[in-house]
Parts: sequence; C-alpha cells; structure tokens
Amino acid sequence: MTRWGITLPLPGVPLPAHRALLERLPDLGYTDVWTAETSGTDAFSPLVLASQWAPDLRLGTAVAPVFTRGPALLAMTAATVADCAPGRFALGIGASSPGVVRDWNGLEHTRPYARTRDTLRFLRAAFTGKVVNERYPTFSVRGFRLERPPATPPPVLLAALRPRMLRLAASEADGAITNWLAATDVPKVRAELGPGPELIAPVFVCLTEDAREARRLGRMMISSYLTVPAYRAFQDWLGRTEPLAAMHRAWDAGERWRAVMAVPDETVDELIVHGSPEECRARIRAYAAAGLDTPVIALLPSSGGDPVGQVEALAPGRD
Repeated sequence: MTRWGITLPLPGVPLPAHRALLERLPDLGYTDVWTAETSGTDAFSPLVLASQWAPDLRLGTAVAPVFTRGPALLAMTAATVADCAPGRFALGIGASSPGVVRDWNGLEHTRPYARTRDTLRFLRAAFTGKVVNERYPTFSVRGFRLERPPATPPPVLLAALRPRMLRLAASEADGAITNWLAATDVPKVRAELGPGPELIAPVFVCLTEDAREARRLGRMMISSYLTVPAYRAFQDWLGRTEPLAAMHRAWDAGERWRAVMAVPDETVDELIVHGSPEECRARIRAYAAAGLDTPVIALLPSSGGDPVGQVEALAPGRD
C-alpha cells in the first residue's frame, strides 16, 4: 500500500490550531504525519499532540539530527513519543548539516556517517531496556538504561542521500528518508536501497497554477538548500551537475541573488511540484509509481493560499 503523508506544522498555522485538521486527515486519505527539525518547531512536540488528536495516523520524524541531542536524550525523547503512539511512531534520524549543528547549536559536525551509524546502533540497544555500556567510534555510553523502554520499539529510519548511507539504511535500519529528488530520480535511489526497506521522501508542493510564482519560490529554496555540501553532492550523483553549475559558481562567489536567478526553470519544475490540485496529485502519485513507498507532502506557502484548504485539495481521496 502506498502511504500518503503531510509535513506538519503547516506554514503560518499555530500548533494548537492543527487539531481540527488532524482529526480529519484519515477521512481525507492521509496515512502519515511527519515533522522536520531545522529552525521552526522541534521534531517531537507536534507528534505528541498529533498522537492524541489523530489515533489512526502513523507519526514520524524526518528527521531528528543525531548531533543536537545526546544519544541518551534522543532515546528518551523517542521513547516518550512511542509511549504516546504505540506501534504508530517511526524515528527518522540524520546527520543534518554544519549550518544547523555548528552555526546554530555550537556543536561539532564531524564524521556524520559514523555518528549516524553509531546512534542507530545505540538506539537499537537502548530501546530494549537493557543497560548500555558501549564505546562507539564517535561517542561512549556508560551505564545508561531507559527507565520507560517502549513496549513497541519504533522503527528507525536513516536520512540517506547517497549510496553509502543508503546501503547502511538497507543493512541496519528499517528504511531510508531521502530528500530533494524528482520522481525520475527515485529508481536510482531505490536501486541502492534495494526492494525491501521503506523509502520515504518529502515532496515539495506549491499549490498554484501561477508557474512564475512557483518558480520564484522554488529558486529561492533550491539555492538555499542545494548549495549545502551534502545536497550538492547528492544532486551531482543524480546527474544535475551541469544544470546547477551556474548557481554554484554564483553562490561560491558570494553573489546570492545571482545564484537564485541561475536556477533553471527545468530544474525547479523537476524538484518542485506545482499546478492545479489535480496536476499536483498526479505528480505525487508519479513518485509512488517510481518506487517511493511514502511521499510526504511538504507544502510551500503560495501567495494567498490557505494551507488547510490546500491540504484538503491535495488529499488522495479527491481522486
């Protein structure tokens, strides 16, 4: 079964105001609610609220950084959400970026692959409720035991952009969460992950038939995100080195506005879903047809749009 998720909170909507929508999401055909963690809400608090408002939805983090919480705190936080939503919570973890970890949180962002791998292995042990005494390559834990281990340990998914992390997700995790890809890119990612593990990805949606407005927003997002080294390498692997070369040259020269304007329309149209509700739903379904198990709509704030109404318009039950 293809799942159909939404990223919360919605832009411009206070957290408590989400209750009425969340209660209706299953009837609209949504199966999942996912959260991110950058500079807005934390990844876990919205899910605690959702666990009480919508008991039929699966809840997940996409993703919680492994550097900004200590291993024990991350385990406790995840166990708390799992206690609120038994069998319905999935923990997505990832390395995040130097900007979030180092520049905003004052922490070192070193050996991201190893830190993510070690955190995954620690969480597996911690969720059993047994005492963890282990010296991992990137950190050590001595004498930690979850006092309230989850009755149903949550599946752990890895944020994965390239082959090495995708293979780790396939071999040790319960699936992978990738990001910033077109539907036509899904088979390449799936080939590295393999046919079994779940593959999840945000699908950026700007619900407007004004292509100029959608491309304006898309250029701003692409130039902000895809200049981050990990995303740049991912797009190179996917084959977008040449289309994004002018953007990178301008960005590296400190010419931010020129970098925004250098993003080609074709690249925006590949990576940002836009158009009528019918066109957007068809584009989202194309991701699933290409091998994505769980498309998660990440709604962009189109001019004058009501985000709640847009979630309703994009619901799979509309087809």
